[in-house]
Amino acid sequence: MPTHVNTLRPHDDAPNTEAAFVRLADTPSGPERDALRQELIRAWLPMSERLASRFKNRGETFEDLCQVAALGLVKAVDRYDPQRGSAFVSFAVPTITGEVKRHFRDHMWTLHVPRRVQDQRNRVRTAQRELLQTISGRTPTEGEIARRAGLTVAETKSGMEALGCYSTLSLDAQPSGGDHGVALAEVIGAPDHALDVVIDREAVRPRLRKLPERERRILYMRFFRDMTQSSIAKDLGISQMHVSRLISNLCDRLRREIIQDAV
Repeated sequence: MPTHVNTLRPHDDAPNTEAAFVRLADTPSGPERDALRQELIRAWLPMSERLASRFKNRGETFEDLCQVAALGLVKAVDRYDPQRGSAFVSFAVPTITGEVKRHFRDHMWTLHVPRRVQDQRNRVRTAQRELLQTISGRTPTEGEIARRAGLTVAETKSGMEALGCYSTLSLDAQPSGGDHGVALAEVIGAPDHALDVVIDREAVRPRLRKLPERERRILYMRFFRDMTQSSIAKDLGISQMHVSRLISNLCDRLRREIIQDAV
């Protein structure tokens, strides 16, 4: 089958396809139209790959980026109307880049971030990069970034917070500057259940000090050393039943004293 698409140069990613698009628009559905459509897509693939290369090093493989860009190219070829007078490249570039950006927005963000905040993030990142080339010896302030990005300070702060939402670290990863072999999960704080009993501990502390040595020792062995009643009985040379009664009576007495003081 003869080639319907004429290019300016074999490696030019903006081929001369005006006539081919006119023929495509005038050709009815069928094998001939499908073949011409495929040739147009192949002719513009180098340009779509060039556009995809702009998004490298953002967490997606270049091969996947090229596939997404190619999908945008297919949409551009199918939607382009040569009768409107604009060149195909001016229609295809925003269509392809929009498809790649949509891919990042819908599939690459680890945390869900509103589209408005994503835009603020991109503008903040661009402003930071430009300011770092003109300011030496320090990092740009939020006010400087806001003026450069055309945002308010509040919007700039929102965009800066979103800079860390694009990807997350595994809990098995090692924290920056941490000891070798220490996972992130091992240094993340957790709820301290001992905080729930701080008030109770402080309320009972002075009353424990007033107890006789023997009674204080029994409570210490039971509740601080976690000894069984039988072990305590053996240590003191008394019966386990006696230890049980002593602990029960001591706890009841301390509880009554604390309640009375609270009233």
